[in-house]
Amino acid sequence: MSQCVTLRTFTGLLLLFGSLMALPVQAELSVTRGSQVGAAAQESNATPEWIYTVRPGEHFAGIADALLAKGIPAIRLLQHNGIDNPATVTSGDNLRIPLAWLQRQPDPARVNSVTGSVQLISGSDGTKRPLNSDSLIRVGDEIQSQAGTATIELADGSVVRISPHSRLAFNRLTQYGKSGMVDTRLRLNQGEIETQVKPVIEGGSRFEIETPSAVAAVRGTMFSLRTAPGMTDLRVTEGEVSFGPPGQTRRIPAGYSASVSTAGVGRMNIRRLPPAPQINPLPQQLKQLPAQLSWAPNGANSHRVDIFDADSGRWINSSKVSDSSFDINLLDNGRYEIHLAAIDNRGMAGMPGVMSFEVDLQARTAALEQPEPGATVNDDMPEFRWQLRGENEVARVEISENKDFGNTIATSEWAPDESALPSRPLTPGQYYWRVVTEAGGNSVATSEARSLVVNGTLPPVRIISVNYVDSQVRVFWQKVDTATDYRLQLSEEPGFNNIIKEATLSDTTAALRLIPGRRYFVRLKALSDGPLESRWGPGRELFLE
Repeated sequence: MSQCVTLRTFTGLLLLFGSLMALPVQAELSVTRGSQVGAAAQESNATPEWIYTVRPGEHFAGIADALLAKGIPAIRLLQHNGIDNPATVTSGDNLRIPLAWLQRQPDPARVNSVTGSVQLISGSDGTKRPLNSDSLIRVGDEIQSQAGTATIELADGSVVRISPHSRLAFNRLTQYGKSGMVDTRLRLNQGEIETQVKPVIEGGSRFEIETPSAVAAVRGTMFSLRTAPGMTDLRVTEGEVSFGPPGQTRRIPAGYSASVSTAGVGRMNIRRLPPAPQINPLPQQLKQLPAQLSWAPNGANSHRVDIFDADSGRWINSSKVSDSSFDINLLDNGRYEIHLAAIDNRGMAGMPGVMSFEVDLQARTAALEQPEPGATVNDDMPEFRWQLRGENEVARVEISENKDFGNTIATSEWAPDESALPSRPLTPGQYYWRVVTEAGGNSVATSEARSLVVNGTLPPVRIISVNYVDSQVRVFWQKVDTATDYRLQLSEEPGFNNIIKEATLSDTTAALRLIPGRRYFVRLKALSDGPLESRWGPGRELFLE
């Protein structure tokens, strides 16, 4: 009994949806590649059906097992199609299958790309975690974007791009067995999304988005939807969308926008979108950046520029500009697509002008400046300098103990700078250094290597304690590894401009005889056998009463 009720309910919903769309019932049914809607279903069968075309090598039993839900025996499918012997089903035959009989299982969506801060709210336990590329989105999950964006691919290849400051819930992600049909229901609670929904002939998607004030149902189109308290706006750039308050939808074709307000039920404003701007040609391949995108003035006060990765669909950038040009910059090598649209007085972007291009930046070898070849430095953190000769390049210095750089012992951070310090102090010895430049994310150039000798420095000597015994003062200081001796200076003023005593000591303590009632200052530095010596350590005041 429950199965019959479910079938009647599901059938009724589809019939209602079909009447709202002003189309015959079968026009809302999904059809996979190689299948078609049967004439018999159109004329006399009110039950929504899917017509499956038998492929070469397939048998009826295997088809029934792959497509029918549990509890639906294969004999019912034979009876429904008036077939007495399943062995007579051959390649090219059509099988009419009621939609209610098809297997259904959750079919998660997958995250193609994420930029900036985006969170995934679990539908099972409500926990929040950062959204990452390749994450799976399951029924009940919700995506909340802060300043970031995300590109989501559904099971049938449809793509949803989520704008910053948006909340999108995934209420249904259903696949009908192995038929290729999916049923997707989303709810946009806040913000804006852009969608590219696969046509029915490509995958049989049912795609529906609900907002607090409207519903949009599509079957193969490109459109954007945004919602804010009291208002939902639709923009259709390809195909058509059934849009409006629940139960009162109208078909909105490409080139038009529609707005629904919660203030008046059933009220919908439909307007023609601003036409696509006329974009001035760009080279198909950009060899250097920045490059300027420009277009003919069209009377609009502002325009929206969106840049997408052509391969993954990742949303690279979205900018609002007030003049008739835009600088393309900071892109890695790859293929891109730019969408340019005029913005009307309601803030709605119009029909997009679309331009494809490729970025192919080539890194150039940096010109080394300092240190000179074979130079000797007394600093364990020497500064390296070079000159970049390419466009949009980043660089880093690499330091090794051998010419082939088989063991890089220090580097600097990747940066567009022309100077850097090593990532750690260099101990005394001979090194080789070079500069690696990168452009476009994957084009690399390496300079010649230069040799360098580091004399370096020893760490400054710090006084640990001072003891006063009668007229004698004993000073103790910290031992410095690799130091052979220590230089001590005594002065009557803290600037050590007038040295009254200086001595070289091999121990880490010294006894000084001072005149009572006078103030003195003492400091030390470490010495080594070679040219290494430390900086003077901090001075310490001495006073003998």
